[in-house]
Amino acid sequence: MTSLKQKTSQTMKPATAAKKLGIYLDAAPTGFQEGVVSREELSALQADPPQWLQELRQNGPHPRPVVAAKLGVSIAGLARGGVTEALTTEQIEALKAENPLWLQHERANQVDVRKEAARIKEKQEKDAAAQAAKAAKAAKAG
Repeated sequence: MTSLKQKTSQTMKPATAAKKLGIYLDAAPTGFQEGVVSREELSALQADPPQWLQELRQNGPHPRPVVAAKLGVSIAGLARGGVTEALTTEQIEALKAENPLWLQHERANQVDVRKEAARIKEKQEKDAAAQAAKAAKAAKAG
C-alpha cells in the first residue's frame, strides 16, 4: 500500500533567507522579518526582486560580508578596523574615499592572504601531478 503524502515545501528562517539574498535583515520589511520563507519564495525573490529588495541591494544598509567584499577586506578586518554595524553604500564609498590607515593595512593583508592561498593551491596541484606521474610510472613498470 502506498501512502499519498502531500509534499511540503521547505522553509527557512528570515535570517537565513536574508543571508542568501545578501541583505541586512533589520532593514527588510516587517513582513519579511517576521515570516518564514519557502524555497519557492526565495527563488522568486532572486529571479524577480521586488522594489524593496532592489533598493536594499543597491543602497543598503549592507550586512558585514557585503561591506567587507565592497571594501576588499575580510570580515575580521572590518572588526579590527572598528566597523561592527551594517553600512550603507554611501558610507562605504565615504570610507573608500577617506582610505584610513586600517583600511589600507587590511587591503594589503587581504592581498597577501590571496597570494598565499594561490601559492598553496599551485603547490598542491604540482604535488598531485608529480604523485600521479609516479603512480603511472610504477604501474607501467609493474
